[in-house]
Amino acid sequence: QVQLVESGGGLVQPGGSLKLSCAASGSIFSINAMDWYRQAPGKERELVAIATTGGLTNYADSVKGRFTISRDNAKNTVYLQMNSLKPEDTAVYYCHARIYTISTMSTMDYWGKGTLVTVSS
Repeated sequence: QVQLVESGGGLVQPGGSLKLSCAASGSIFSINAMDWYRQAPGKERELVAIATTGGLTNYADSVKGRFTISRDNAKNTVYLQMNSLKPEDTAVYYCHARIYTISTMSTMDYWGKGTLVTVSS
C-alpha cells in the first residue's frame, strides 16, 4: 500500500511564500513523475508543476517564475516552493505520483489528500 502525505499549507499574505512537501511511503519499487495539482473553489483541478525522476520540470504558465518544484528521490519526496503568492493561488494543492509497486507489479496513479493554501490579507 502506498500513501502520499502533503504538508506545508496555510494562510499567507499576498506576496508571501510557502513551501509544500509531499512524502510517498509504502511498498514502493520506483516512482516516475511526481507533480502538484491544485483545485480552487468552483474550478477544475489543474496541473501546477511536474518533476520527472531525471530532473526535468515543467510549470503551468500561471506559476512560471514564481513556483519551483524539486525532488529528493532518496526520500521519495517532492517539494513545491511558492513565492510571490497571489490571491488567485488560493486552492487545495494535491500531490500526485505514478508509482510502481511489487505488490501490484504495475504502475498506478496515487494522490495525496490535499493541503489548503489560502492567500489573503
